[in-house]
Amino acid sequence: MRVIHTVFANVAERAERQPVLAVSTVIFSLRDDERTGRKSLWLPLVRRTREPFRGQWALPGGPLGPRDSLVDTAANNLRDTTGLVPRYLEQLYAFGDMDRSPTRRVVSIVYWALVREDDDHNTATAANSELLDDPNVAWFRADDPEVLANLAFDHRDIIEYALWRLRNKVEYGSIAHRLLGERFTLAQVREVYEAVLDKALDPANFRRQLRTAANIEETDEFLSGGKHRPPRLYRYTGSTTHPLESENIS
Repeated sequence: MRVIHTVFANVAERAERQPVLAVSTVIFSLRDDERTGRKSLWLPLVRRTREPFRGQWALPGGPLGPRDSLVDTAANNLRDTTGLVPRYLEQLYAFGDMDRSPTRRVVSIVYWALVREDDDHNTATAANSELLDDPNVAWFRADDPEVLANLAFDHRDIIEYALWRLRNKVEYGSIAHRLLGERFTLAQVREVYEAVLDKALDPANFRRQLRTAANIEETDEFLSGGKHRPPRLYRYTGSTTHPLESENIS
């Protein structure tokens, strides 16, 4: 059997090598959580099949090609490694500390995205929330401490930063729209807020606040199929970006 040895470089050696550019993506989606009995934020991870960090879970990503744009690289890597095609992709941050990788310096441009649980690649928007049928790709709770503690590279820091940014942006209203769809009930919006903020919210107070919020208005439609009085549907009226259109949020 052929044995391949991976050579790790020290800090001084890495400083002499040309940095490698890579693109990674943090995907968030609402999924049922048996731990809390409500929905929570989940994200897909890919198990590494080679060194460094072979066998450990990591964010989906890959190197930046010489002729590829950042956003195309993020979208293509995400589709190829996980099967996911988000409606929304936004540039998060650049991570480039010298010791991110034990082999050579890697500068990662990180994107983040939101996918709806019921996104179907057969729809006109070509969005998809179904993972590849691959044992090396799986959904994990975004704030699971055991998972975060064992990630490759500095991907724990990246995910925690993405969570922090998402929790700051949740007040903007568009986050709920991207996770729920064109029409949604106030209870569904509260479910998004509770998942993102990881805490229960008082339904009556939240409903009063949301009804006065900008960019959310009621429609003449109601959610059907329930046992009780059907709740009214609302819609998001703020601006949206084209699927896979980069937004710089620095």
